[in-house]
Amino acid sequence: MSDLFDKNAARKGKDASYSAEHIEVLEGLEPVRRRPGMYIGGTDERALHHLVAEVLDNSMDEAVAGHATRIEMELSADGMVTVRDNGRGIPIDEHPKYKGKSALEVILTLLHSGGKFSGKLYATSGGLHGVGLSVVNALSDRFVVEVAREKQLYRQRYERGAPKTKLESLGAVNRRGTSITFHPDAQIFGDELHFKAERLYRMARSKAYLFRGVEIRWSCDPSLLPKESETPAEAVLHFPNGPLDFLRTAMDGRESLTPLPFAGQGDLVGDMGRVEWAIAWPADEDGFTHSYVNTVPTPEGGTHEQGLRQALTRSLRAYGELVGNRRAAAITPDDVMGGAAILLSLFMREPSFQGQTKEKLASTDATRLVETAIKDHFDHWLAGNPAASKVLLDRMIEKAEERARKRESKDLARKSATRKLRLPGKLADCSSQAADGTEIFIVEGDSAGGSAKQARNRNTQAILPLRGKILNVASATADKLKANQELSDLTLALGCGAGRDFNIDKLRYERVVIMTDADVDGAHIASLLITFFYREMRPLVQAGRLYLALPPLYRLAQGGTVLYARNDAHKEEIMKKKLTGRAKVEISRFKGLGEMPASQLKETTMDPAKRTLLKVTLPGLHASEEAAPEHSTASLVERLMGRNPEPRFQFIQQNAKFVRDLDV
Repeated sequence: MSDLFDKNAARKGKDASYSAEHIEVLEGLEPVRRRPGMYIGGTDERALHHLVAEVLDNSMDEAVAGHATRIEMELSADGMVTVRDNGRGIPIDEHPKYKGKSALEVILTLLHSGGKFSGKLYATSGGLHGVGLSVVNALSDRFVVEVAREKQLYRQRYERGAPKTKLESLGAVNRRGTSITFHPDAQIFGDELHFKAERLYRMARSKAYLFRGVEIRWSCDPSLLPKESETPAEAVLHFPNGPLDFLRTAMDGRESLTPLPFAGQGDLVGDMGRVEWAIAWPADEDGFTHSYVNTVPTPEGGTHEQGLRQALTRSLRAYGELVGNRRAAAITPDDVMGGAAILLSLFMREPSFQGQTKEKLASTDATRLVETAIKDHFDHWLAGNPAASKVLLDRMIEKAEERARKRESKDLARKSATRKLRLPGKLADCSSQAADGTEIFIVEGDSAGGSAKQARNRNTQAILPLRGKILNVASATADKLKANQELSDLTLALGCGAGRDFNIDKLRYERVVIMTDADVDGAHIASLLITFFYREMRPLVQAGRLYLALPPLYRLAQGGTVLYARNDAHKEEIMKKKLTGRAKVEISRFKGLGEMPASQLKETTMDPAKRTLLKVTLPGLHASEEAAPEHSTASLVERLMGRNPEPRFQFIQQNAKFVRDLDV
């Protein structure tokens, strides 16, 4: 083998060598353009909007630090975004370490540069890694920064991270602050992705809710707003009650277990920051948890949420002991948090996140700090509202006892009509007591789950959101399968057990509907779920109880006519046969179910009178499978989903030639 290697190397000559000249050193912002996923998590729509979040976070840091009171966000018709504040303005004097360069240019062209490392300028901040503005600059084909400091205005232009002009002095002004205008680079994000006004507006509104000391002025070119959109072209966002204002809006018209929500703010011990919260317990237990750190959303939670869980649970247990109710000792955090409507906002020094996009807080001390800050307030709230506290305590005890009964009996059959079964987790159950006519929609993520909950028929349709791609049961060990929380929640919601314990007579719904995004990731998640049902609940599939929803990929509008297309071929068919007028056809592509208005999701995918469902069926398991096992369903599942990757690779090679449209 070594002789063969030597001969091949000799034939290739210099091409096979590996020396110092092959070592690349990426300078400046080139690493960002080469590997944008390392800095903003990808190049998809979510990553595109993360650019705006990075710029907005800098202005919010100025506001939280007490140096700015107003932020303006503008979306222009040409796709340019402007974020402007009345803060101190980025320094423009020469940087002592980089002669001939202003501090502004250093911040915009060098990674890990900024004023937030020492903690002297910002007690708390959302931008911590010193890469926010420089990354936005690197991934923009047009970037203009204006700084007003000491009553003088300065401007500098950049393209793809490189300065195109020197820092120009534009004369005297009677204002201060920083203004950044940028346009994302099509070389990075492609020509199809564009900023969505609805998403940016929600981002601006959430920031205003999180810090009551800032006013955010939103504006958007009206041409970017769909006709049915509820997003305003202009708005002034200011909420003097902070998170409590958000909770009141979210709970408008809904019944709560307690007349007043539990809301407030408290300082962290050791002058480490502060925490704000607003919590209600909806009677229908259709809740949510939105958490933030230094105004940056943490959709995957983290240690601050853990601190809140412990504070609420320990306070309720202590209150139960205080009023002589020993059953309160059985209450768990899932009982207290499950079904609650929660907004948690933490401001702390030097938080530690998992990943650059800061989706999960990892600071170990945050659990203790948040618990200490909130628990005392919750103790006083419970003691000061005895009637409401009794209702809340009784409901939490009821949930704990229901959970204990299920664990002991493992009987998840639907209860009698006089008492509705309440399940833990994120399941939004339907109100019908009988399985006939009911269906459960399995969706990917809380965002899609939120849209589906608004679109559903509460009497007959249940919603179960799952987080991301589930475990591939065809390649997982029995221990992994048993320990997987998402599959455990799914099995619990269906109530019929799995594997050897499966009993179709205990299935709590007539139909099980997999409803994922109409893209590659959605198809992957659907295939993983089908694999799970085939392996662990095969009689359910054989009985024709498993379905696939068909959400649209496109919305086509011409004049007053609105039609939906499932895929590219369907879109072309509609364009040719149904939209033949002279008026321009407006085509919008749905990125996912979470981005689809609830009314459209109901009309296209969930309303039984209008939707289309695909039934998942199995071929007959007879002699044909025994005679040709390589073509059987079982062997196909093993081939495509099993532990050995080689059959999958062969399948891709054999079928790649049939691919026409590749969605990446």
